[in-house]
Amino acid sequence: MYLRDLSVINGTSGDESRVRSFIKQQIQGKVDEVWEDRLGNLIALKKGTKANRKILFAAHMDEVGFMVTNIDEDGTLCFAPVGSVETQVVIGKQVKVNDSIPGVIGFKPIHLQEKDQLLRPPKFEELRIYIGAKNKEEALRIVKIGDYANFVTEYRENGRRASGKAFDDRVGCSVLMDVIDMQQRYENDVYFAFVVQEEVGLRGSAVVVEQVRPDVAIVIEGTIAGDDPGLEKDRWSTHLGEGPAVTFMHTGYVVNQKVFQAILSVAEKHGIPYQFRRRTQGSTDAGRLVRTGPGTASGVISVPTRYIHSPVCMIDLEDYANTVRLIEKILEEGEVFAK
Repeated sequence: MYLRDLSVINGTSGDESRVRSFIKQQIQGKVDEVWEDRLGNLIALKKGTKANRKILFAAHMDEVGFMVTNIDEDGTLCFAPVGSVETQVVIGKQVKVNDSIPGVIGFKPIHLQEKDQLLRPPKFEELRIYIGAKNKEEALRIVKIGDYANFVTEYRENGRRASGKAFDDRVGCSVLMDVIDMQQRYENDVYFAFVVQEEVGLRGSAVVVEQVRPDVAIVIEGTIAGDDPGLEKDRWSTHLGEGPAVTFMHTGYVVNQKVFQAILSVAEKHGIPYQFRRRTQGSTDAGRLVRTGPGTASGVISVPTRYIHSPVCMIDLEDYANTVRLIEKILEEGEVFAK
């Protein structure tokens, strides 16, 4: 499993080069072809023994983060989110600017807030990143507008649970790398795409599908878990420890029934536990794959992830292992290719 290494690498949308370099270094020599496209996607091919059809597995490399938008006279940094991040989860959190400069996200202490501020989440315009600079001139020596900032989070494992940053979607990248490591050859050509800029509009996958033109695609994601404190069970999306989550519908896409049923069939045949992603909000690269070029029948398999799009995410390691196993069996069975 590569999740520990992948999690601590910084790679906000548009700045995925370090993640891409790590993945490329690890998979080179284990696939028949590997290339980068102009947008920054990394695509690998493992040729099939018969090459009847082409299957694409996709996971995105980018994570949510921040970008510096201005520098105040006191040396603090104004910033904006890159991707969907709520202000409630960022106050007081450590970050790194430019992958090297330590900082902390600050807001007024509770003692100095007006009553209306206590009753509403702050806006990003009210937050600042403190990097220890005395003034704007000092800050400008090391930071400029347009620089990235990322959460600083240690990866940890505690029993069956793992926690760290950027599990959406480094968990998917790690799963695909584990599948590549199996060094198996299948009947069909198998493409593994590690795509960019999913968090800001599903951009990378559109370019990939134009190059590969797959017959079928499966997106591997980290998806929202609903078993959070205080959330009613009927609003749970997924639950940690109950297996990989299979999506039947999400924003912008009703999953192709042939692919959906094939995934369930393989899981049931091999006794792999699975669950349904029961909340339909949010989207994945599958929504882009089906409406780009000629369109591609696509499915989504996800690792349930608690506290997604926050400084610390959490997964169940058995869910992760069963996701790897499910993909392995799909490739062995080839059921998603049945005509």
